[in-house]
Amino acid sequence: MEHFWSQVFLGNTLKDWAIAVGIIVVTLVGLRIARKLVLNQLRAWAKHTNTTFDDFIISLIDRFLVPYLYLLGIYFGVQTLQLSPKADRVADVVILFISTYFIVRMIASTISYFINSYVGAHTGQDGRKKQARGIVVLVNILIWVIGILFLVDNLGYNITTIITGLGIGGVAIALATQAILGDLFSYFVIFFDKPFEIGDFVITGDKLGTVEYVGIKTTRIRSLSGEQLIFSNTDLTNSRVHNYKRMDKRRLVFTFRISYATPMDKLEKIPGIVKKAIEAQPDTTFDRAHLLSFGDFSYNFEVVYFVISPDYNMYMDRQQAINFDMIKTFEKEGIRFAYPTQNLIIGNGNGNGSPKSSMEQMTQGAQPFENQVNKHS
Repeated sequence: MEHFWSQVFLGNTLKDWAIAVGIIVVTLVGLRIARKLVLNQLRAWAKHTNTTFDDFIISLIDRFLVPYLYLLGIYFGVQTLQLSPKADRVADVVILFISTYFIVRMIASTISYFINSYVGAHTGQDGRKKQARGIVVLVNILIWVIGILFLVDNLGYNITTIITGLGIGGVAIALATQAILGDLFSYFVIFFDKPFEIGDFVITGDKLGTVEYVGIKTTRIRSLSGEQLIFSNTDLTNSRVHNYKRMDKRRLVFTFRISYATPMDKLEKIPGIVKKAIEAQPDTTFDRAHLLSFGDFSYNFEVVYFVISPDYNMYMDRQQAINFDMIKTFEKEGIRFAYPTQNLIIGNGNGNGSPKSSMEQMTQGAQPFENQVNKHS
């Protein structure tokens, strides 16, 4: 029996091979049993929690950690054997590649989970998930670059020269693509700071519309007239953006003119009439109505009220209803809106500077223009 175990096969005795296979089998069987018992127990516990983080950790263990431990078990079993330098090097390189792959995947999955959780905690999830995909791709690229550099360094290569070259090349690329990188950083600002989101109605400068898409370089806005406006992200983050979707209520100011022919008792009724017209509308709050100033041909009134909604169509409906109500009430009260009034005097000199004839054209209140001609002898 001792002679049997002492037989050499591929540079190792059968006893050494049996020990290596035993380590591998025990490791694989033990991990499989632990996977069934422990993970099933953890999944049952996770079902009773309110957070999804524990479910993510269990999924991470199941997808990456357990397969990695399987491979480590095989590697440690093989390491008990006497291998040639070349075979030993191949084994080390393979386990290094596998370790780098699983570590990078675990880190990338963790970051993706936190980004998606951050997005899911806010409103407008669909639009922000589209934005998150771009950030996840960029983060994955960065993590893989770092992982590859780590792998190359552990393979024995000097990465100082590579990093220096990347640094010089990075500076050159940064200078050549300064605008693109600026838009990229502005994209991160838009994503995390959230000055606006997809579906928001915004105004920037003299352009206005609804945000349709936020990309890595550009943001696209659908204007009211139908065309698509394309802005660079840097332009938007450097501009003053009016976001009307986040307006809790809309403050409205409007003015109207009343004829100078209106009696005082009628003028005093106007603020109350306007207040009643505004308060009769749902989702509106009256603030004030005042005789503001004396114009060239009218009394000028100013009114302020609030619509408890950011919806523009609702505001227009309420304003229209208020206008109709005011017109009806003014007609009943005999209050007339003012028309522009112009007085013209035309005369001829009679030698001593006195006018020979004059004509007066007046428009007053809601009455049409009238021509009056007065002749002087």
